[in-house]
Amino acid sequence: MIIRKTVKGLILINGLQFAAVLLLCGVVYDNIAGSIDQTAFLAASMAAGVLLLSSLGTLLGLYAASKYQDESYHESMRNLEGLNAKLRAQRHDYLNHIQVIHGLMELGEYEDAKKYMAPVFADINRITRALKTSQPAVNALLQAKMESAGKKGILMYVEVGNPLKKMGLEAWEVCKILANLIDNSITALEEKEGEKKLTVEIRREGKEDVFAVRNNGPQIPDGIRESIFRQGFTTKKEEGHGMGLAIVSDIVREAKGSISLVSGKEDTCFEVRLPAQLKDEN
Repeated sequence: MIIRKTVKGLILINGLQFAAVLLLCGVVYDNIAGSIDQTAFLAASMAAGVLLLSSLGTLLGLYAASKYQDESYHESMRNLEGLNAKLRAQRHDYLNHIQVIHGLMELGEYEDAKKYMAPVFADINRITRALKTSQPAVNALLQAKMESAGKKGILMYVEVGNPLKKMGLEAWEVCKILANLIDNSITALEEKEGEKKLTVEIRREGKEDVFAVRNNGPQIPDGIRESIFRQGFTTKKEEGHGMGLAIVSDIVREAKGSISLVSGKEDTCFEVRLPAQLKDEN
């Protein structure tokens, strides 16, 4: 949606360019007719200046839009490459696991085989849950975030009730939303004692795609809930925070969706609702 907004701005700028060209053509015509005066010359100079500035604005706008989109694509590609490497490594590991389990069963050590298989099955189950959407970029993102959460001792669960075959947003924009919400939850859980749990829900409700990210971290105080989506707002002392939720808010607003926050003593949930694409566009 940010790219679409940029394109609309560029259309307006190019409209100004067109008007400036028309004005220049009129001045040139008057010059040919021998009736050019100081006012006409000043108008021509102004038109040339507007044309130059608008062209510069167009170039800068296109550069910013392409850079933003390229960064998102590169991030998606890194996630996809990571998922591919993970799946290949797991395939190799699972072959070894199967050999161990087969050996235990050959020896009649059924209880040991069962205990050995439990964590392997849990790992397979987590990967399977992260691969339930029809969007490879979203699958790769979820897998990458599961790896990141796991390294920090966070149990991350993914519940997919909507395969996302059709979306109102580009896949990389959905990834931006999910990535920032998940990162925000991981940050909230890093200093928590005891069990750390993070759940991502993707579902369809009526004419809306719903993305909910829930964590059992500390409660967000009432006093900052209205400000938490504002750019630059953060409870962290370090620099570099305060952008993620603002990015999510901007994308959601441009898509004419909504974002809500419910935080209590038990858990905190960010829920994004976006208009669903219910039929193919012609």
